[in-house]
Amino acid sequence: MDQDMVMLARVRLLSANRRVVRGAEGLWIYRLLTPVEPEVYGSKLAYVLVEASASLLVQGSPEQRLALLDEAMEVAKALSASNPYRSMVLARALAARKREMEGRPTAPPVPEGSGASDAP
Repeated sequence: MDQDMVMLARVRLLSANRRVVRGAEGLWIYRLLTPVEPEVYGSKLAYVLVEASASLLVQGSPEQRLALLDEAMEVAKALSASNPYRSMVLARALAARKREMEGRPTAPPVPEGSGASDAP
């Protein structure tokens, strides 16, 4: 693991001053930090992956949406059973994947600053 990249991700995370960093930056940060501290960042990565699957950027690509949801499920499953967010993010990823497989659109992303309480 490149320690300079880990440090940069942590600085970006601290400078964001948000509970969960969303979008492409959040994906980059949490994908980089989850292997370093999976129990700390894994639930946030799974949360952001599910949000990304509902993004307009992947609207026309069912394969990409499914890949994001599969990644979210794998990350959530890898969390310790004692992690307080494991069941929530796993259920969220499973529900989104089920909707995707049934051909229904995933829930729209929560706008930043909305104070959504279900974020890990």
